[in-house]
Amino acid sequence: MSLEIVRRQDESAERFLGEHEREALRTFYGFPVVPHEQTHSVSALADGVLAGVGRMRISASLGRIEAVVVEAARRRRGIGRALVDGLAEIARYYNCHKLTIEVPHRSAAQAFFQACGFHEEVVLPQHDFKIDMAVMRKFLL
Repeated sequence: MSLEIVRRQDESAERFLGEHEREALRTFYGFPVVPHEQTHSVSALADGVLAGVGRMRISASLGRIEAVVVEAARRRRGIGRALVDGLAEIARYYNCHKLTIEVPHRSAAQAFFQACGFHEEVVLPQHDFKIDMAVMRKFLL
């Protein structure tokens, strides 16, 4: 067998995944999985002006927070916590059992999410940009 690894700039890789991923996931997890993924965003308006945005992805009954961004001048006023609460409400609606986020270990972001009820699940050494990242989680159900 001759094997060659190539970069693909067309849709052939996506087509292949579409044809084979369900069976691969069944083998990986040991039970049938219907792959689905949704992205949800919430926005915070302060005095009618966009002050912050939160975004998460939901798949396999898990909400993964990708971003919580508040305008610098409006931080420390509860906007970030309200965004996280809004994402949690959406995650509960979709029957997610927990929310997760990766943040720099021992950082202000980690302290913020701890204040929002998240707990450190694991630390990934030299994970993003070669810094330690804490995976934070909050059980919803």
